[in-house]
Amino acid sequence: MDITEKILNVLNSLKGNKVLIIGDVMLDHYVIGSVNRISPEAPVPVVRVSRENFLLGGAGNVARNIVALGGEPHLTGFVGDDPEGKVFKDLCEQSSIPCSLYNCSDRPTTKKTRIMAHNQQIVRVDHENSTTMPDHDLDSLFDFLEGSICDYRVVILSDYGKGLLSEKFFERFWNLLKKCSHTPMVLVDPKTINYDLYKGVDLLTPNTKEAGEGASMTVESQDEVLEAGRRLFERLDSEHLLITLGADGMALFESPGVVRHIPSFARNVFDVTGAGDTVIASLGLGIAAGNDLLTSTVLANYAAGIVVGQVGAATASVADIAQAVKDWPKPEINTWKS
Repeated sequence: MDITEKILNVLNSLKGNKVLIIGDVMLDHYVIGSVNRISPEAPVPVVRVSRENFLLGGAGNVARNIVALGGEPHLTGFVGDDPEGKVFKDLCEQSSIPCSLYNCSDRPTTKKTRIMAHNQQIVRVDHENSTTMPDHDLDSLFDFLEGSICDYRVVILSDYGKGLLSEKFFERFWNLLKKCSHTPMVLVDPKTINYDLYKGVDLLTPNTKEAGEGASMTVESQDEVLEAGRRLFERLDSEHLLITLGADGMALFESPGVVRHIPSFARNVFDVTGAGDTVIASLGLGIAAGNDLLTSTVLANYAAGIVVGQVGAATASVADIAQAVKDWPKPEINTWKS
């Protein structure tokens, strides 16, 4: 069976599989309009707003992507005790995403406002408090995790550096997993400043910039990708590693010595916003459905190729991927050797 046939079979296996998502949730706010003149007050464009909308961002976007593929995510994290937090919870309900979200009284809901004109982002405005989450808030989260985490085959940690996935979090998290009779597979979408906290995870999914920062080197060529991977394995002792290479596809390190290159499937690239969320969501759901790591990675590559062809934090459906498998050239997966 070739890889395209495998992916079509995988799509039928995704529905109903559960994935737990723990991480930094945020509200994506889009202000969309047109530009016809420059402001007389400063040399900046004047955006005439035609519409606004809100989407689930951060770990919330991971959950959106899993729902779009027929999976059953459970999202947990923190929002502020503010109108934006209510909007986020309402969006979860509208998107049929089960969630356990806890209010923080001392910080706002993280919100990213992107001002767009003619399919281009003009500026982004962030509202956030990224200090480490206090112990009493973590207590609420771990009360939930103690009763549920062992029920999942896959746990995704979505780290946007907003204070949840801290040293205190990981100390309690690893101790909690030791109590499980069945230990979930832990996937991490990393933030560079927290690399040393990820020691011993099952799978890390950095892009080339993040991989280079974690390996203390520039990553551009194939040899540099391989060297960065070697250094990350040495630093973190992870089971697997997936480095996303943008237009060059993905490098899947099944182990330090076995590296598969999957070429990019993207036909058009309009917006890479949320592409990392799509990758880890579809990868995690593929694994939760019982598929092997390479097949799940190819699935993730198809999904990412679809979402970067859309503006904003988009998702890929089963139907979208099935159509892409039929329409796009068959991928040539190669083994890279140092």
